[in-house]
Amino acid sequence: MKRTIKLLAAGSLLAASALYGASTAACVGCHGANFEKKAMGKSKVVKDMSKEEIVAALKGYKDGTYGGAMKGIMTGQVKSLSDADMAAMADAIKGGGGAAAPAAAAGPKVININEKVADPNRLAKEDLGNKKEVDETVLGLRKTSLFSEDNVAPPELKENRPAPGTAPRFERAYVNAPPMIPHSVDGLLPITKDNNQCLGCHMPDVAKGVGAIPIPPSHFTNYRPETVLKNGELVKEGKVVGPKGDIGNVSDIKLAKKKLNHLYQGRFNCSQCHAPQANVQTAVGNTFQPDGLTGDLKTKSNLADVIDEGVK
Repeated sequence: MKRTIKLLAAGSLLAASALYGASTAACVGCHGANFEKKAMGKSKVVKDMSKEEIVAALKGYKDGTYGGAMKGIMTGQVKSLSDADMAAMADAIKGGGGAAAPAAAAGPKVININEKVADPNRLAKEDLGNKKEVDETVLGLRKTSLFSEDNVAPPELKENRPAPGTAPRFERAYVNAPPMIPHSVDGLLPITKDNNQCLGCHMPDVAKGVGAIPIPPSHFTNYRPETVLKNGELVKEGKVVGPKGDIGNVSDIKLAKKKLNHLYQGRFNCSQCHAPQANVQTAVGNTFQPDGLTGDLKTKSNLADVIDEGVK
């Protein structure tokens, strides 16, 4: 993991979202308002680079000829920049004006992405159970005739999410729900055990400096009990729970809690629980209302503190 973070940091130079055109706002989190910082303590200090070097780096990221482990994400961030945009960014950096702070700098904005899904007017309109007749075109998720495939297609999606560090946060769907990804994931996926670019910003020792949400304590804990077969008996956390393959009732075995000084590798695949979001209308409404989703729990987790609730 240390090797991964080192590669990420060494490869990080500049990040600019296509949504911001030639703006350098997306760079602030890692490089500082005046590009005076080493990103994550490892990269070049951009203000010390010449304008020509900055432009060359941006162009190299765009055509894939520059950079190391960060090629994927950087290509996605600069792919819509023109040569003029890159030159303008270099001029802004070398002109000493620094970068405009991203909108999140004044405090994270939190968006409830489930609000429209539970809209009362929509739910009333979709309440098929109270209708005397239900047309076939409103049944199911496809919302088309059952006798024709002509108009059956998933909704058209456009990848227009802001760059990492510039997007408002999404409110959790319920207490301790895995937070959804509000920013672009261009170049970040797929995640592998040996190449996880999420760690470059979300590791706790880095997250505060770049304005990212830190990985919570639960991800640095191994909750799996140590289970071995010894002398024909199944032994879990040092206790025999079943002779000769019969595991019996193991409900009296308390949840294992082994705190680690590194990310538990059972959680290396971030996108298994955390998913990018598209701005599309959901197929059906949802009457679900979460209990207790107030205050900090809208954006933070206390799972590590309450995970033993209900365990005897």
